[in-house]
Amino acid sequence: MKLLINLAILFLCCIGVSGQTYRKEICVGFRVSSSEIDLDYGDNASNLAEIVGLLSDVQRNPNMEITGVSFFGSASPEGRSLQNKQLVADRCASLEHYIRQRVDLPDSVVFKCDKTDVWQKLAIYVERSDMPHKDDVLYQIRQTPEYTYNAKGTLVDSRKKRLMDMNFGRTWNYMLREFFPSIRNASILMVYIKQKQKETKQTEIPQEVKTPIQSVDTIPQEISPEETQPMPAAKSSRYFALKTNMLYDALAIPNIGVEVSLGRRWSLAADWMYAWWSNNNKHRYWRVYGGGLSARKWFGHASEQKPLQGHHIGINAQILTYDFEFGGKGYMAGEPEGSLWNRLNYAFGAEYGYSMPIAKRLNIDFSLVAGYMGGRYYEYIPIDGHYVWQATNNRHWWGPTKIEVTLVWLLGNNNYNVKKGGNK
Repeated sequence: MKLLINLAILFLCCIGVSGQTYRKEICVGFRVSSSEIDLDYGDNASNLAEIVGLLSDVQRNPNMEITGVSFFGSASPEGRSLQNKQLVADRCASLEHYIRQRVDLPDSVVFKCDKTDVWQKLAIYVERSDMPHKDDVLYQIRQTPEYTYNAKGTLVDSRKKRLMDMNFGRTWNYMLREFFPSIRNASILMVYIKQKQKETKQTEIPQEVKTPIQSVDTIPQEISPEETQPMPAAKSSRYFALKTNMLYDALAIPNIGVEVSLGRRWSLAADWMYAWWSNNNKHRYWRVYGGGLSARKWFGHASEQKPLQGHHIGINAQILTYDFEFGGKGYMAGEPEGSLWNRLNYAFGAEYGYSMPIAKRLNIDFSLVAGYMGGRYYEYIPIDGHYVWQATNNRHWWGPTKIEVTLVWLLGNNNYNVKKGGNK
């Protein structure tokens, strides 16, 4: 079939069909991390023989001319960036050397490009497939910066890392098996042939020769400019949020919290509450203050798109003191008139939660902490302006230690939900 196509093209040029331009793309495979031409690998032997034969036939035909030959190198994205860049250049040079050893090509028709956008090629493969989590993969390829650095220039996130983390690595392994061989093993040779003009020889290389082609046999020939534009670097390497537990707010306990992402999957949260309401005439006290820390691990579909959303598990630690009394018996944490450390109760446990977007800058986080609460507390009765001690108790509580329905305000230029109601 390839021979018939080549003969048909040569025939059209020979019979005088003016303005005929032919573009032939040949894919030459390379082994992993190699830039050497291997005739025993894949279809390399037949593909290289085909292109050498076509170029030789054109040069022998007085009615045709070669207007441009472009060489492209490619490497799959699982390797390191600098190594891939060198590998791409070496593969491009290796293919050019092989062809020009067998066909005399003037420098004026040879063009080289070693900056093929492998991510765009990968996106095209993914888009044409029926792979699991297809939409999520395309979102990460097209919307996530290739590298994210903090203010000190340290690499803190990348497009590759997010893809490798998806679905516990199964998504990356699928692409490694199904798509990467076609990307890492492809160098593309493009030949442009045009019938010689009878009056004047065509000396100008068509503009299309100078335009790199980013495709192989099974990939669409045209890519829109929008898809090939480089993605802007993230303006912030960390994701921050301010929070308030609306359950505590409803109980007249003002509180505030902050959370910061630590890489793609981890975050650290801290919160503080303070309420000191009292009515000395009626001996009604509503006093509590304290705070806590949580270390969280994020997972699930939503967390793959952006930090601080989706499912999370973690560990939580709290300290607090309180004095509750409503005209009868009162309960006070810790030693009366003691220092803060003498009055502290404490709690620690494991937590589970889910954070969901409700607006561009707002999430709601539902969380439950279960574990142990301990510390000493006192029972007393207010009599004639005095607080009469009744009993001293040690608290040993196993069960829920904290419940949150938290309103989360996302901070930062790049920390927002893409669509109203969050990413779908």
